[in-house]
Amino acid sequence: GIQLSDDEHVLVLTQHHIVSDGWSIGVLVRELNALYTAACRGQPDPLPPLAVQYPDYAAWQRQWLMGERLQAQSDYWRATLADAPVLLGLPTDRPRPAQQSFAGAQVPVRIDAATTQALKRLSAEHGTTLFMTMIAAWSAVLARLSGQHDVVIGTPSANRNHRQIEPLIGFFVNTLALRVDLSGEPDTAQLLARVRRATLDAQAHQDLPFEQVVEIAQPPRRMNHTPLFQVMLAWQSNEPDEWCLPGLTVTPAELEYDVVKFDLELNLSEAGEEIIGSLGYATALFDQSTIERHVGYLQTMLQTMVARPQQPVATLELLSPAERQLLLQTWNATQQAYPSHWCVHQLFEAQVERTPETPALVYEEQTFSYAQLNAQANRLAHQLIEWGVRPETRVAICVERSSALVVGSLAILKAGGAYVPLDPAYPGERLTHMLQDAAPKIVLADAAGRAALGEAALAHRTVLDPNTLPHQAETNPSVPGLKSRHLAYVIYTSGSTGTPKGVMVEHRNLINLCTWHGRTFNVQKGCRSALTAGVAFDASVWELWSGLIGGYEFVIPPRTISKDVSALLQWWQQQNLNASFLVTPLAVMALADQRMPNSLRYLFTGGERFPHLRQVLPAGLTLVDLYGPAETTVVVACGQLSTADSRSYIGGRPIANTRIYLLDCYGQPVPLGAVGELYIGGAGVARGYLKRPELTAERFVPDPFSDDAGARLYKTGDVARYLPDGNLEFLGRNDDQVKIRGFRIEPGEVAACLVQHPQVRDAVVVTTGEGVDKRLVAYVQAEADEQLASTLRAQVAARLPEYMVPSAFVRLDAFPLTPNGKLDRRALPAPDDAALAHQAYEAPQGELETTLAEIWAELLGVERVGRHDSFFALGGHSLLAVRLMNRVSALGA
Repeated sequence: GIQLSDDEHVLVLTQHHIVSDGWSIGVLVRELNALYTAACRGQPDPLPPLAVQYPDYAAWQRQWLMGERLQAQSDYWRATLADAPVLLGLPTDRPRPAQQSFAGAQVPVRIDAATTQALKRLSAEHGTTLFMTMIAAWSAVLARLSGQHDVVIGTPSANRNHRQIEPLIGFFVNTLALRVDLSGEPDTAQLLARVRRATLDAQAHQDLPFEQVVEIAQPPRRMNHTPLFQVMLAWQSNEPDEWCLPGLTVTPAELEYDVVKFDLELNLSEAGEEIIGSLGYATALFDQSTIERHVGYLQTMLQTMVARPQQPVATLELLSPAERQLLLQTWNATQQAYPSHWCVHQLFEAQVERTPETPALVYEEQTFSYAQLNAQANRLAHQLIEWGVRPETRVAICVERSSALVVGSLAILKAGGAYVPLDPAYPGERLTHMLQDAAPKIVLADAAGRAALGEAALAHRTVLDPNTLPHQAETNPSVPGLKSRHLAYVIYTSGSTGTPKGVMVEHRNLINLCTWHGRTFNVQKGCRSALTAGVAFDASVWELWSGLIGGYEFVIPPRTISKDVSALLQWWQQQNLNASFLVTPLAVMALADQRMPNSLRYLFTGGERFPHLRQVLPAGLTLVDLYGPAETTVVVACGQLSTADSRSYIGGRPIANTRIYLLDCYGQPVPLGAVGELYIGGAGVARGYLKRPELTAERFVPDPFSDDAGARLYKTGDVARYLPDGNLEFLGRNDDQVKIRGFRIEPGEVAACLVQHPQVRDAVVVTTGEGVDKRLVAYVQAEADEQLASTLRAQVAARLPEYMVPSAFVRLDAFPLTPNGKLDRRALPAPDDAALAHQAYEAPQGELETTLAEIWAELLGVERVGRHDSFFALGGHSLLAVRLMNRVSALGA
């Protein structure tokens, strides 16, 4: 006790939680009231003797909870928590720290009297308690925030089920894990029924201590979150006991707790006609403003459940009008005027008029001015027109990265046609399919292109090498009827069914991209850039046309290094460049080497998640991250990266005349910070997929948020969230699609190729690693075969591009499954040495071979390397090859 004055004292009672729970405080207050009153009146101890003591109960509980009773309790929790989600994916304002922090704060919660009374009527109607109804609403909010339909919420239980222990001071409380199923679009009545059943069953099995439940469920142990659940709801059903001490006025001190054990702790109780309480939160994860929004979501969910009980809870409006305005309109206010009635080549021709003598292309020993490039493209364009090219005519171009690629693509546009880029580096079977699908009558191909396509595929088609130009006029051709809504190009991207799909992009789509680029970066004429993107990679579309329309001077890498990543990067670093693009892994390597061209002002990158920058950018250099699928014309969001970014992939904001929405599976905007599927609207949305009307209708959907007739959204399959400042953070895919080294890959296409092999019964392809170490691993059901990995690698390499070939092939008799019968990806074994495509082993010979084999084994993590093994077949890729070259160079030095 502490005396503050003659008539003011402070009594401090400290009780460790190990011997006292919340119920015990009420017992203590009542007993102290009785003892103090008796002492003041000179009366004996009025408390009845205890029938049992706390140690007696503890001993009895251990004896009672044995045998069949223990087995029944254990079986219930084992079945209930089987395959439960490891982590509730709540949106956080900061990344989860490596070790859990218990620092916390609280915001008040108040449910007004009218809503409280309505909730009581709703509960009575459906046979639930107010606590159960609150659990239902809170789980619905958590499901909307996390995007999960399987939610586990912790709740304390008094666990005083025997009359003789009700007056004891001790720790009896237990924690129950309530697993709520929100799948199947339940309405309020259905959700309440599910919660009622889950709550009653959990309470019927509450005797098993929570620590034993955790051991039974065996959730993955991590230092940065609590197992089984990260959210609590505590319901205080009893009014707090009042202090009644004769001659004293007692005012309990309010304690402000700054510690939380969980991510979120919702504490509620009835107070008069209202429900009041607080929402505690981990300050390491959340800002106060975020938690205040969460409280608002809970209040709104309770009100709408009462107002519209027949509506699925997953579709009930959750956002306030202000938040809806912010997400749908404020952050999508991107309208800017652009020459939407022009065609791409017309803007290029206007640039030729302005800067005819400015260098346009530098390739090997040749330099082409804008006028010369225009004249060469015109000669080829007139020939194409004579051969029947008209608006909407598709013309394939299969050439190596060279000046002929630029001349040929430009000529096709000038003739009114749409160019179809094909990369000679692709396997012949894939090229043949794309050629048959695009069905061009005319093909522009150099020697490499002809060899890659094969004479059989080119039969009955007109073939012309754009390196050899026809004797035609050098004036700009005029194509009657050509409009900006005609096709500019068709580019093929990966297909989940094993069939690549052609994306149809119109001139107006590309004009918006090029206009935005010129306005945003304001790079003056004569800016030097490099064409580094692959021939059929859609980044090359943005590189080429934004630059030519803006008056850039393009430097094209020599033919001899175009396929050598190390040589390409070394060449790039030696060029006098002002603005240039590198696919993400190459940009990461260039920054790590700190060997940027001294003149470089803008380094554009994209294709994969960009890791957190740890090095300071060179003075004067701006690193720009670009995001966008081929279906929306290359770029839809742009953000500047810096060392201040702690997130893994900040995608920036939508570009001009582009709208981005993060929607749930019902097409509703997700709450600020929550994860949603990314939908893209605006000027960049492509026409659709060539000859794939059903797929086009599935992925290109009406835009419900636009007043423009016929406006559409592209459903990307990418998932992202908004950061508080309006920047997007991209988090991956909602299907299996991945990006490796800048290439978009749908593992389903790789798996479809694998199951075509007679030895393979089934296949699944997953990714492992991060950043430059990300790779594909194939798991196959097949009979044992020592040469299986090599056989399957050859099967895939013959049909798919190199970047789609898995680095390892793991043979299994059967795939591991969860108790629900789903593929258990976490149980797939890591690839071992047998999963790599080894050749028949022969030991390295000589000092050089032995040293190289040791370096390979270290880089690739394999047990041994034979002298006939392939670096790439053993899991290496072009970026690891750069590391290898660096090691070899160091040895030479």
